[in-house]
Formats: sequence, C-alpha cells, structure tokens
Amino acid sequence: MPNRLAQELRQRSDDELLRDLEGAHEELFTLRFQAATRQLADVSKIRKTRRQIARLRTLLQERGRALDGAPSPPGASAEEPVAVSAAVDEE
Repeated sequence: MPNRLAQELRQRSDDELLRDLEGAHEELFTLRFQAATRQLADVSKIRKTRRQIARLRTLLQERGRALDGAPSPPGASAEEPVAVSAAVDEE
C-alpha cells in the first residue's frame, strides 16, 4: 500500500512541489545550523526533512520522465557520459 503522504504529494502541482522542495531545503539548512550550535532538541527532524526532500525530488523526477513521453530503460543513467578527448599538440 502506498504511503499516504506520497499520495497527497502526487495530487499537488509541479509549482507547489517546487515550493515545498525549496522550503524543505531551507528547513534543512536551519536544522543543520541549530545542530551545529547545539540548539536542536530533536535531531530526528534532520532525517525526516532529508526524506521529505527525497520524496519531493522523486516525484518531480517521475513527472519529468512522464512529460518526456518515453521511460528510460532500466539501468540507464539520467545523463549519458560525455567522452572527452584530449587534444595533444604534436610538433
């Protein structure tokens, strides 16, 4: 059975997900700062926020693939490696 939170997130628009993602990144920054200064009482908030960021990024990535029309083959990376050839000056 899918996660209830994930189902709720799937009903949101891309713009809402992007705003949530930006807010989660800001919250993570604040939590890390509080942890570094020993002001964070509940350290599990960092883990929860990181997982929320992962959920949001996954949904946005799934939608990006769906908008492209074709699913990527299994095992294929999002970006193909670019072959770099070193130009050697021979004189």
